[in-house]
Amino acid sequence: MLRVSYARVLETPFNENLVLSSTGCDVPVIAALVPCVPAQFSPGWRNEFHAGLQQAFGKYLVFSGEYIWKYTHNGYDFSILGNTPIFFPIAWHNSKIPGFAGRVSIPDFHGFSALMVFSSVAARFFPPQIGGLGVTVGQGGTPFRIDHDEKFNQTTHLQYQPWQRGPWVGFNWRYDSGQVAGAVPFATDTTTPVDLTILTADQQMQAGLFCGNLVPTLTSPLASCAPSQYGSTRVTTPAPGTESDDHNPPRIAPRHLFDIAVGHDNLFHGDKYKFSLQVTAINVTNKTALYNFLSTFSGTHFVTPRAVTAEVGFHF
Repeated sequence: MLRVSYARVLETPFNENLVLSSTGCDVPVIAALVPCVPAQFSPGWRNEFHAGLQQAFGKYLVFSGEYIWKYTHNGYDFSILGNTPIFFPIAWHNSKIPGFAGRVSIPDFHGFSALMVFSSVAARFFPPQIGGLGVTVGQGGTPFRIDHDEKFNQTTHLQYQPWQRGPWVGFNWRYDSGQVAGAVPFATDTTTPVDLTILTADQQMQAGLFCGNLVPTLTSPLASCAPSQYGSTRVTTPAPGTESDDHNPPRIAPRHLFDIAVGHDNLFHGDKYKFSLQVTAINVTNKTALYNFLSTFSGTHFVTPRAVTAEVGFHF
């Protein structure tokens, strides 16, 4: 089965602080405090294309995939006021967001089933900023990627129930190649020391930065580091002299996460009333990893640490 679709979409700016961001340039006090583009917001418009296919291979394998391409004039984004939770909607000249998504599934085969979903997205925005308050006004003419841009991620689920009325076991594997990170220091060349003072000691520790054998502490942050000794355990930094906000930005380090679940949907083989039991362990290897770092809108988050939960259900 083949499918193609097209949508012409009206894009509106985000609501938070919308009036202030769209009219603040007219207020001398605000214009003196926060850089701005003195222009009223205009509605954006998007051309969106989808092309996909679905194919079964015999009885036991089904594939479904889709390619998505979004081109937006007046691409809306957020700016942030310093290190605060205050955000302003802004508009860039345009944005391009292509990506793909897929699904491979194995229907039930003697108690075994499997499912894999995967995707990729590129989220590119193009200056200049054409409206709104925010320090991003100084952004040059180079395209850049926002923080939900990720080259590849996938989740695989395997489940096996050897007897139709018996227990089952499930296994999840999640892989992420890493989203675009926030303001991570990088080496501009092979000789100039990397300036690490743009991050606080706590932020340096969160990012897993190191300089040779030195690591930051809350009382002793790193100040600078030779490019040959600089690195991170939780963020992938570009090689010296190769950073590009468009083609090679800093990213969260790739990660693998695993979950296991064991359960029984009808413990006492009831007909009208059923009791179920399920025990789930997420992140069973207790991996410490970042989900994002200094995201403009949501800050820094770590993945969930290992946790074990038990659930008893009564069905009627």
